[in-house]
Amino acid sequence: MMRPAMNPPAGSAIARGGKAVYGAPLGILMLEARFARIPGDMGNGRTWPFPVLYRVVPGASPEKVVLDGARGLLPDFIAAAQDLVRLGAEAITTNCGFLSLFQQQLAAAVGVPVATSALLQVPWVQSLLPPGQRVGVLTVSARTLTPAHLSAAGVPLDTPIAGTEGGREFFRVLIEAEKDDLDIALAEQDIIDAGRALVSGAPEVGAIVLECTNMPPYAAALRRQLGLPVYDIYSMVNWFHAGLRPRAFSGQSPWPIP
Repeated sequence: MMRPAMNPPAGSAIARGGKAVYGAPLGILMLEARFARIPGDMGNGRTWPFPVLYRVVPGASPEKVVLDGARGLLPDFIAAAQDLVRLGAEAITTNCGFLSLFQQQLAAAVGVPVATSALLQVPWVQSLLPPGQRVGVLTVSARTLTPAHLSAAGVPLDTPIAGTEGGREFFRVLIEAEKDDLDIALAEQDIIDAGRALVSGAPEVGAIVLECTNMPPYAAALRRQLGLPVYDIYSMVNWFHAGLRPRAFSGQSPWPIP
């Protein structure tokens, strides 16, 4: 005799498997570095209002990526991104704006949305500005931010750019790796000085995009000093994540398990 089909109890839910890690849909590819990462830095887990997955790419030092064009590192980044996807990531980003060079290759290799660089925001921000104003870019290294980096992110090649190479702290800690500790006040001043140089050389700048993922801790100070909107990897990743987990408003069902 066949038993009647049993309906699940009212209010029950089915938890679907298939991942190793749940509740952290965004994966971040990290350079291999040892400098201090303060809150606001992309590599500090306390920066994010949601869980993230990290994967350090062995051998991908800031010097190799920023100064040497990340030569020979694409296979390592692809392997690390694929590992994050296997772990449970539904989208991938990176902690260096210079990795815009790998935007198309990574997206093709992992099969999920990829946002390699804060520079991807430049066209968006430009569309917001009134006629006669332009987006300016602050980068950790203006001399090695090439047309190839800009083109890969859709950034016009004549975009005003300023870097931190001439500063006292930021560049020599992050890129030259002279020490592990960071003088936060000096680093902030390096960012402000670079911002002032940017708008002094290009007074038509109406908004700034910070290329470097270590710059968000100083974005508020830069905004106060220059009086201009400032966008960075923090603003971009929050937007990116919002599409992965749209907010459930009152009366709507929450995000399903997982």
